[in-house]
Amino acid sequence: MDNFKSKTLAMTAQKKILGKMANKTSVQMFIDDTTSEILDELYHISKHHTGNRTEAQKVIKNLIKIAVKIGLLFRNNCFSTEELVLATDFKKKLRQGAMTSTSFYEVDFTFDQAVMEDILTSCRDMLLKLVNTHLTPKSHGRIKHVFNHYSDPALLTALFDPNGPLRPNLAKICKGLDKLMEDGTI
Repeated sequence: MDNFKSKTLAMTAQKKILGKMANKTSVQMFIDDTTSEILDELYHISKHHTGNRTEAQKVIKNLIKIAVKIGLLFRNNCFSTEELVLATDFKKKLRQGAMTSTSFYEVDFTFDQAVMEDILTSCRDMLLKLVNTHLTPKSHGRIKHVFNHYSDPALLTALFDPNGPLRPNLAKICKGLDKLMEDGTI
């Protein structure tokens, strides 16, 4: 009991509560409208790709839980100086991914699957390193699930097909990403 810290206990409780309430209504308290619209489109893409509504919901729920938990860690100053540098590098890589996605969308037939896979894999690895000591292995599994899902070559190829059925979804995602980049969110 000598190592008892109420701040650690409070943080654990907050992460647990936020993990349990990752539904659309409660998430609106933590995620802005633009991000929510992007998440909706990512859900539709996942549902189309997997043909499974439950799996698509699980991917988005995992994405939301991770985003909220990392936001909670950041707001409570839980990251060391080295981890904050890694967080900055992650944000830069995420921004690069957003810019690359938008470029692939705007210029037909420029999509390079290897480039997108590399960006998503790098983001996944940086994020896992960032939260290594802060989140549980279950949360690490959620991060892997989300990034592995969206870096699936078949999903990426279908998403960036200029004549494919996911084109309207990609358009909305890119519009949202542009807004988030303009706002400095990513």
